Amino acid sequence: MIDETEHAGTDKPVTSDIGAFIRTQRLAAEVSIRQLAEKAGVSNPYLSQIERGLRKPSAEVLGQIAKALRLSAEVLYVQAGILEERPESPVRDAVIADTTITERQKQALLEIYFAFRRENDQEQTPI
Repeated sequence: MIDETEHAGTDKPVTSDIGAFIRTQRLAAEVSIRQLAEKAGVSNPYLSQIERGLRKPSAEVLGQIAKALRLSAEVLYVQAGILEERPESPVRDAVIADTTITERQKQALLEIYFAFRRENDQEQTPI
């Protein structure tokens, strides 16, 4: 029987992927674990456990970490397996990369954009 925190066929904890990704992003941003924990509103030990793959963060905590690292929450959700990765889109990439708007504004823009795309796809599909 495979432990629920392991990938099938490996002994690698599921949560280590997101933890390692967060750690890589934190180091790239040149932010200490203590600074990130404070900015994200979580305890230093809790963030350390996430980075080491010992704890699985909630979507809310991932959102807080993303905001503190100035990343799109979607990026962390995909890494954590909460969301499926969407096909590449230059519009989505530009919105996500824009540092002048908030995460909430980015999400609203993307929802509108993808709603228009779905609507246009339906109009072009013969009945």
